[in-house]
Amino acid sequence: MTKLSNHHTACLGCAQIVAARLVVDQLGNNTIVVNATGCLEVTTTTYPQSAWQVPWIHSLFANAAPVGSGIAAALEYLTMSNKKKNIPKPTILVQGGDGATFDIGFGALTASWSRGDDLLYVCYDNEGYANTGMQASLATPKLAKTPTTLPASKPDQYFNKRDMIAIALAHKVPYIAQTNIAFPADIKEKITKAQTIKGPRYIQILVPCIPGWKIKPSDQMTIARLASETGLYPLLEFTEGQLTKKMTVPKPTPPVREYVLRQGRYSHLLKDNAGLKILQNMADDNIKKYNL
Repeated sequence: MTKLSNHHTACLGCAQIVAARLVVDQLGNNTIVVNATGCLEVTTTTYPQSAWQVPWIHSLFANAAPVGSGIAAALEYLTMSNKKKNIPKPTILVQGGDGATFDIGFGALTASWSRGDDLLYVCYDNEGYANTGMQASLATPKLAKTPTTLPASKPDQYFNKRDMIAIALAHKVPYIAQTNIAFPADIKEKITKAQTIKGPRYIQILVPCIPGWKIKPSDQMTIARLASETGLYPLLEFTEGQLTKKMTVPKPTPPVREYVLRQGRYSHLLKDNAGLKILQNMADDNIKKYNL
């Protein structure tokens, strides 16, 4: 049974919609979804319709994690007060884009991690505020052009993407994973493993935005795959702080230039070897750091 129906208004071929369907279908019927404001929320719940076939609640950008915490507390109370009823405990899925995760809801999310709340948090990372015009977020990669980060004369005038994986590790989150819509089997495997672990769990999924990245729909999956194959967005899994799974890059490894060439948000770099070198160094550093 599909848990996310076709009744949505997202862009044709939207990677985030595909990722959300993979996640919720893998979790199954016994799931409660808390959805932060963003593309996924507005495109799947246009009144009076809803694309969701499991319990679903909308939260603000800032408070998705606390709403999930409240639901977890309520379920715990119900379990304690109904000990004779053998009811399987639902998975509480809290989800949002990078705006709700890296920026506006960041403090609330890390507080939830510190409390040890039993929540699965999934971030659909399209590297910008796609719902409102692709303004920069703290997930926007260095040197990517957005309406709020015009091409700068110096690379150090750009933001560096916030490392949510490192932050989750610092909070001792029991299960942390980074994956990519171009690898659906990897997404399913990581969601399945996350269900077996109690406590906070964080999964980050790269989902290219067709209008935001200024890419052709036919190039979307190629671009997503190159993000990981170049080393810029590695597929990783950490269990109890230890790196337990990774995807090695192919040999020879595709140069970052192949990833950049297909994206309008990097069009200013096509003749900028210095800028391309910065991105290539970032990919090379990841390959070395994680022994990819």
